[in-house]
Amino acid sequence: MTTAPEPSTVKRALSAHAAIGLIAGALLYIVSLTGTIAVFYAELQRAEQDKAPEMATIAPVAVQRGVEAALKAEQGGPVTTHLYVHMPVEELPRTTITTDTRATHVAADGRLANAEEIGWSDFLVELHYTLNLPALVGMSIVGILGVMMLALSLTGVIAHPRIFRDAFLLRARNQTGLGLADWHNRMSVWSLPFTVAVALTGAVIGLGSITAYAIASLDHGGDIEAVYQPLFGEEGKPDKRVAPAPNVAAALDYMARHYPQVTITYVTLHDPLTRGQEIQVSALHARRLIFGESYRFDAGGRFLGVAGLADGELGQQAAASNYRLHFGNFGGLPVKLAYVLFGTALTAICATGTYIWLGKRRRRGHDEPRLLKAWDAVVWGSPMALALTLVARFVIGNAAPFAAIFWIGSALVLAAAFAPFAPPRFRRALQIGLVVSCVGAGGLALA
Repeated sequence: MTTAPEPSTVKRALSAHAAIGLIAGALLYIVSLTGTIAVFYAELQRAEQDKAPEMATIAPVAVQRGVEAALKAEQGGPVTTHLYVHMPVEELPRTTITTDTRATHVAADGRLANAEEIGWSDFLVELHYTLNLPALVGMSIVGILGVMMLALSLTGVIAHPRIFRDAFLLRARNQTGLGLADWHNRMSVWSLPFTVAVALTGAVIGLGSITAYAIASLDHGGDIEAVYQPLFGEEGKPDKRVAPAPNVAAALDYMARHYPQVTITYVTLHDPLTRGQEIQVSALHARRLIFGESYRFDAGGRFLGVAGLADGELGQQAAASNYRLHFGNFGGLPVKLAYVLFGTALTAICATGTYIWLGKRRRRGHDEPRLLKAWDAVVWGSPMALALTLVARFVIGNAAPFAAIFWIGSALVLAAAFAPFAPPRFRRALQIGLVVSCVGAGGLALA
């Protein structure tokens, strides 16, 4: 004979169940919020560090000069395994060289200029990409959130047969919550193609990392690069014997002669200053979603071949198209504005969905003001904490502990939700705090 659990036990279990749902909802909200802002990642970099040298183009000989200077600056320290040259493009007209230890802007003549200081922009992208967790763990969680978002979108459509018929029905705001539900449903319909696209690509990018690590562990002795080679192209065989700097200028000259129609975005040196070094040139193709075709060159700048991302197997082309489709960095400013608009709608959908859920629980007799205030802490406190990290960027500098400020600040706001404040008063205080922090961040940025 079984004994029914005590009512207090059931109540605690239901509260714990609701709290778990709130945690998942909160992470979805944060990922949607940061992803919307990160659409302007390139523009944020320029705003964060407006003193970097800019140029529309840079000559191959100047790139060569910058690469040699950067490699010389690495001498005496750990040998860098990769060197990346960000080439100037329309949305980010800067040349930047990044090694394993530093990132430096380059002047138009190839001289090394000031250090790259875009700590806040990078923090924002990392928060969206990994929730500031170790890469594999964070990307896996975000990938799972992508699956959840996709499932919520599709099941929401199935659960509301009239959702498309009532696509423009908006009832007045009232005590039953129908007005909020209408806005939630209408935004869900209007942004459905966008939501499915970003959720699906986000899930593929995030969960693809788990798959790649699993395959590497089972079949390649832990070599993750061997897993990605069929998709993104292979690297040359390593040979650690010392060699002079590679001829990057020759590779860029070859690209100018044979592929003048592409836009070069990156030059990557694999194992620089060794005999096994190779040059990889990444370039965008017009009217294609791929993040770029990869062109391989040996150390002397002689062409070796392409990876096939532009015209190889369909799986290769699809994999290479995930990134730009997810982040919206194709099609210029109109596409970015559309991504911000729909991303804002998606963020609002995440917020209102939980408010509707809490309202239904309240109408069924489960009035939990603490959970309501906790969700207010997420909806209004998370962007406030994010704004405070931007304040820290301009007050403390590029080395400010952005992740600590965001997560500790969010935790403190969440803890305040359990203080004996009435929900309307608590929400009003958070809204005022958000406005003040945003105005402060904006004022410091313009100062």
